[in-house]
Amino acid sequence: MKKVAVFLADGFEDIEALATVDILRRAGITCDTVSINEEYVKSAHNVIIKADKIIDKNIYDYDMVVCPGGLPGAKYLAENEMVLEVIRKFNKDDSKYIAAICASPAMVLKSAGIEENRYVTSYPGDKFENMLEKSNYVDELVVIDGNLITSRGPATTFLFAYKLVDLLGGDSKSLKKEMLWDMVEEEK
Repeated sequence: MKKVAVFLADGFEDIEALATVDILRRAGITCDTVSINEEYVKSAHNVIIKADKIIDKNIYDYDMVVCPGGLPGAKYLAENEMVLEVIRKFNKDDSKYIAAICASPAMVLKSAGIEENRYVTSYPGDKFENMLEKSNYVDELVVIDGNLITSRGPATTFLFAYKLVDLLGGDSKSLKKEMLWDMVEEEK
């Protein structure tokens, strides 16, 4: 069974973190919220949650790490040496995945130094796009480049999480039907 760690730091974007956790768990994938500091973490919108775990050496046992956006959450992830070390090691291992959404592709991946020449996306706008000047920036909702998955922001979280389910060997098609996503797609 694949295991995913969703990193949490104060100021994380609620939807990007919690909806991703929800969708992965609905798909039967083991998914833990992993705080980089304290057991209780406050989101960007002042929701306080109790993390499943606090980051430690066992973080390397996961198959995927997810970096939600939100400010200052993404900034704190980008400043955490253990988070950056995990991302660098996962980047060198094709069997491990790194997923980042919103501000995290620009802030965390850049701090880890793995964005260069990679196809990525992030929250739109010059502020974040300029931070990714060494990457191959793509204006798409979800971008996959090998073991790196990036996405734009809160509204793209479901698409992002469904892609993660598929990459981890789950069945997003039946999950989308169960969650009524197929009805949303029909409305387009």
